[in-house]
Amino acid sequence: MTRPFKVLGVQQIAIGGPSKERLRTLWVDKLGLEITGNFVSERENVDEDICTMGAGPFKVEVDLMQPIDPEKKPAVHTTPLNHVGLWIDDLPRAVEWLGANGVRFAPGGIRKGAAGFDICFLHPKGNEEFPVGGEGVLIELVQAPPEVVAAFTRLAG
Repeated sequence: MTRPFKVLGVQQIAIGGPSKERLRTLWVDKLGLEITGNFVSERENVDEDICTMGAGPFKVEVDLMQPIDPEKKPAVHTTPLNHVGLWIDDLPRAVEWLGANGVRFAPGGIRKGAAGFDICFLHPKGNEEFPVGGEGVLIELVQAPPEVVAAFTRLAG
C-alpha cells in the first residue's frame, strides 16, 4: 500500500514544566533561542512561549509550556518532552490513510495550532480499535506551508 503523504522534517518539540521561567533559563538565556510568540488556551490548559531555532523553511519551534491550572488536564507539565511535531506535506490525506491503517488519533481532529498551521495529534497509546499509537509519545502532525514543502522537495531532489 503506497503512503499518500510524506513526513518532511521536524516542525517542533514541546517541553513541559511547572514553570516557563525555569524552562526559559535554559532554552532562551543559556541556549539563545528567541521567543517569537505566546499561546494561551484554557481548553488545552496551556500557557506556552514559542521559541525558534534555525531559519526559513528549516526553522524549528521549541515550545516551552506550563499548565494554566496544574490540577487540570491535559497536564502539559507532567511529561517533560511533551510532544514532537512533524511537518506533513498533505495532512488531510495523512489523517485519512493513517486512520485507515490502524493509527489512533487523540481527540480534536484537524484544527489550527498555536503557530497557525493545521494540526492533529497521534495518541500516545493504541487501543483495540486502533492498535498503533506513539508508544508513550504524543506526536503532532503539522500541515507544512507551501514554502516548506518546496524547500524539502528541493533537498530531496
